[in-house]
Amino acid sequence: MTTLQPDEEVMEVLKEVDDPELIDVSVYDLGMVHSVAINDSDVHVTMIPTFAGCPALDIIERDVKNAVEEISWVSSCTVEFSFKHLWTTEMINDRGRQQLKKLGIAPPPKNFKEGEEWTVHCPYCDSNYTSIENVFGPTACRSILYCKECRNPFEAMKPVLQQELNAL
Repeated sequence: MTTLQPDEEVMEVLKEVDDPELIDVSVYDLGMVHSVAINDSDVHVTMIPTFAGCPALDIIERDVKNAVEEISWVSSCTVEFSFKHLWTTEMINDRGRQQLKKLGIAPPPKNFKEGEEWTVHCPYCDSNYTSIENVFGPTACRSILYCKECRNPFEAMKPVLQQELNAL
């Protein structure tokens, strides 16, 4: 039996904390976990919000804190959202991309470059014969699209690039 180091154990727990708006897509999968610091039995998790105005940050903070404090050796957990480090859609790992597709949400394109045309593949049939129906989706990070191949509406995560963030 392999024993995990404390920081590895915390990361394993964070892989199970879902984003409250995306069932089965963890904050870890989305690339929101920036760092974990451990001082004896106190854990400090620094996270990067997907968007500064995300209404779910309080829920994410609570869920991360509660999950980490379930670890037997942890006496307390603090969660901080860093705005010094900026999140991009490149931070979403492969599992996160797969889980988004299972929810009917097209993941953002990998290696997307500023100025390129944004091609979105349908999460249901993988066709790129799609059209944007509304750039504004249910959250700031998603748009509503329609697949002309399988005729299903779906959501797509908007690509957020580091280059765009550096311009801010």
